Amino acid sequence: MTTVLLADDHAMVRAGLKELLGDTGDIAVTGEAGSGPEVVSRVREHDYDVLVLDMSMPGRSGIELIKQIKKEKPKLPILILSMHSEAQYAVRAIKAGASGYLTKDGAADQLVAAIRRIASGGAYMTPEAAELLARDYGRPADAAPHTLLSDREFQVFRLIISGKSVTAIGEELALSVKTVSTHKTRILEKMGISSQVDLVRYAIRHGLLDEAGGPS
Repeated sequence: MTTVLLADDHAMVRAGLKELLGDTGDIAVTGEAGSGPEVVSRVREHDYDVLVLDMSMPGRSGIELIKQIKKEKPKLPILILSMHSEAQYAVRAIKAGASGYLTKDGAADQLVAAIRRIASGGAYMTPEAAELLARDYGRPADAAPHTLLSDREFQVFRLIISGKSVTAIGEELALSVKTVSTHKTRILEKMGISSQVDLVRYAIRHGLLDEAGGPS
């Protein structure tokens, strides 16, 4: 029996996924978490065969959480289940230590196969994610400017293009205004962009904004 820690901040999502996995007969959700700190706590308290992890949860989440979990439990396979497209986070998640990446819109069809694959020591990626990873390793010189940002810079970048102020970003990430401002300056320099307005234009051109105008 493959044991799974299911981490998502929406109880209804967890319930639906738990029911889906329960029907398999060989996969059991033996732990649940609704925030970054809860994930860390569960991982420390118990051993699981697979962690199914949402990228966006309260508290520490995303790439930072993946790195922390792999530091504490390096052998625990992590399958990312995200609302963000592969273009947003797949390569960064895999580089941070994840064994697979799925978007939530394709989860129902692929989740069971993905869990079985990574539980047996393999990796699971959609064709889109695999192509992005191949591009990242094979042709770094051709990489889009936003892919050259560090994980923290990319996190700040996404908050900037969502319209949040430096102060609001600092509060959300528990960083000083000065630190956020430094990140913003480096982002503009690395991407060769001169203003926040141009950052938003860049995000639109590269499909980094959803229809509502926030980060996709």
